[in-house]
Amino acid sequence: MENNTNPSNNIKLHDPTGKAIASLVLGLIGIAAWFIPIAGVIVTIIGISLARTGMQSSKRGVAIAGLVLCIVFLVLSIINWILGAVLQSLFG
Repeated sequence: MENNTNPSNNIKLHDPTGKAIASLVLGLIGIAAWFIPIAGVIVTIIGISLARTGMQSSKRGVAIAGLVLCIVFLVLSIINWILGAVLQSLFG
């Protein structure tokens, strides 16, 4: 009878797949959130942060998709924010 209590068999590697999926979800939320610039900026920055961590997971493609969506909608949120400020100052 073999005693299989070797600690190396019980090590579970950290796989942040949840963060990769969360970044994709936040990227999809960013599609609607960019209409309210402050919400869009917050959502997409959190999504970018999660995507960076999710790149080390087995769902790297999902993390890349989330990262791309978050970057695109972060840029759109910033443009919307600037455009809103300019229009407000012109037509106040």
